[in-house]
Amino acid sequence: MIRIGILGNIGSGKSYVAKNFGYPVFNADDEVSKLYKKDKKVFKKLKKKLPKYISTFPINKNEVTKAILSNKDNLKKIIIIVHLEIRKVLKLFLKKNRNKKAVILDIPLLLENKINKKKDILIFVDSKKIEIEKRLKKRLNFNRKLTNKFKKIQFSSAYKRRKSNFIIKNNFKKKPLINSIKKILNEIL
Repeated sequence: MIRIGILGNIGSGKSYVAKNFGYPVFNADDEVSKLYKKDKKVFKKLKKKLPKYISTFPINKNEVTKAILSNKDNLKKIIIIVHLEIRKVLKLFLKKNRNKKAVILDIPLLLENKINKKKDILIFVDSKKIEIEKRLKKRLNFNRKLTNKFKKIQFSSAYKRRKSNFIIKNNFKKKPLINSIKKILNEIL
């Protein structure tokens, strides 16, 4: 099984690109949302570490946002708790899909949290800043301060680009994207 890691800036279209590969996708953001809705253990750990902010189950994303914005250490506390659980879910995903030709890893902090393996194929999604801004503003609950906090804990685009085996120019048009994906798959499969 080939593991393909998707890298890029917030709003660059990583999830959109990941879905278009046609292989099973592990979307960490979706998994975090599921944890917040269904995992009482995660709730209890977060409530213990952040009692001033986390008070309801299922976990309210607004509470998480307030915690992150009020203190820079809170984001680290949340990541430690949440990423431990995400790794467990990822392990199950990989086990379930071990007979597939490839799997796609759509994990925002793939490199930062050392989730990638040496043999992984890394693809950087390159998008124009103007396009990213437009897309971010359309997002439900878009919060510039929160986005900036997340950007601060991520490696630079230049670093991710250097670490990548391939770069996909994402202009948010399906046909050129599909052509880029086909080229990459032809090379690696």
